[in-house]
Amino acid sequence: MTKPDFFLVLEGLDGSGKSEISRRLTAYLTEQRGVNRVLLTYEPYDPFVAGEYLRQALRKEIRVRNHTLALAYALNRADHLDRLVNPFLNGDGGIVICDRYLLSSLVYQSRDGLSMDDVMLLNAGARTPDLTLFMEVTPETTRQRMQGRAVKELFDDQAEEMRQQYHTAIRYLEARGHAFRVIDANGTIDEVLAAVIAAVTPYLPPAPLTP
Repeated sequence: MTKPDFFLVLEGLDGSGKSEISRRLTAYLTEQRGVNRVLLTYEPYDPFVAGEYLRQALRKEIRVRNHTLALAYALNRADHLDRLVNPFLNGDGGIVICDRYLLSSLVYQSRDGLSMDDVMLLNAGARTPDLTLFMEVTPETTRQRMQGRAVKELFDDQAEEMRQQYHTAIRYLEARGHAFRVIDANGTIDEVLAAVIAAVTPYLPPAPLTP
């Protein structure tokens, strides 16, 4: 008997807390909700094709044209889905939590001659998430949280522009049937985690009864 799978994506600017929330949500699902099959993953996925190449580009260790970067992201995503995500979501009630996905590609690669339609075409066949949570933070929160980070990445100095682009890309994907929730991520980790749990609870199996 098959069980409903759930593909959840967390998106947001660097400093939005999405990676920490992803880890805490995974712990909540396994330790408190008793979900047996939870996979926490991320993109770009370093172990698969073009993963380290993308990390080098993000760290500004190599210079890459935007079109090449978009192709590399699409290739990494296809491999990530083929070898990890899709086999895990096999109709046995698995939950995948992915830190960044297609929305990030639309935000960061729709520039320098590439439109969002172009980026979507490169990612044709990519699995549609059941829900994407956008972790909304103010530029001030982003700056505070990013202070002291050792490595500046490619788009770190464009936070406000990227935030606006995220909202444009969200509307673009919503028009194509993607489900989104915007989470106020300016509060404490506990406050943000509570909001995320409330957003995903309708998609989860019933909590086990306590004796």
